[in-house]
Amino acid sequence: MEAQTCPMVETRSFRDEVIGWVAGGPGGSAGEPASRPGVRTAVLLEGLSDLAAVEALAARRGRDLAAEGVCVVPMGGAMNVGRYADLLGQPGLGLRLVGLCDEGERRFYDRGLQRAGARHGDVFVCVTDLEDELIRALGTARVEEVVRAEDDFRAWRTFLHQPAHRGRPRQQQLRRFLGTKKGRKIRYGRILVEALDSGQVPAPLDDLLASL
Repeated sequence: MEAQTCPMVETRSFRDEVIGWVAGGPGGSAGEPASRPGVRTAVLLEGLSDLAAVEALAARRGRDLAAEGVCVVPMGGAMNVGRYADLLGQPGLGLRLVGLCDEGERRFYDRGLQRAGARHGDVFVCVTDLEDELIRALGTARVEEVVRAEDDFRAWRTFLHQPAHRGRPRQQQLRRFLGTKKGRKIRYGRILVEALDSGQVPAPLDDLLASL
């Protein structure tokens, strides 16, 4: 009997090939892997912290995005959206394109996705960024509890004593803190989503998942 490949493994392989193609790597045939994992929709995200949040929310809700034909792609920055959209949308592989972005990057998404045949409503926009949305949803006191539980409280207190950060609103301080160490923002993308109550999910993230 021929071994069956997990849809998640196939989808990740497809995603890695797409990222390699956009980065100028060998990539192979971009059209071939799309049929193997049955990918129908590509979700274009700015980076890995957004990916962590989307995957965490999907897991909380019992969603298997790979099995549903959804490939979530971290692009390494919003300015890459045009190349990804050209490959994955029309006239490329013909996938449905959905995006999650910051308000400041919306123009790149609108231009790139519309050129590739996506609808305007398929882009979900965070007011500042997804971290800011999550902090506002949880409240600063709850986020500080999460930071303490993750053994980052000493680093947080040290951060607060730095002159550059004194006097700023707590939400801005927390958002900046998450980006001060490599990998921290990615880790907290998952952790903060897992800390949310069911009714606290920020609208852009909630609406994105509901659209899939």
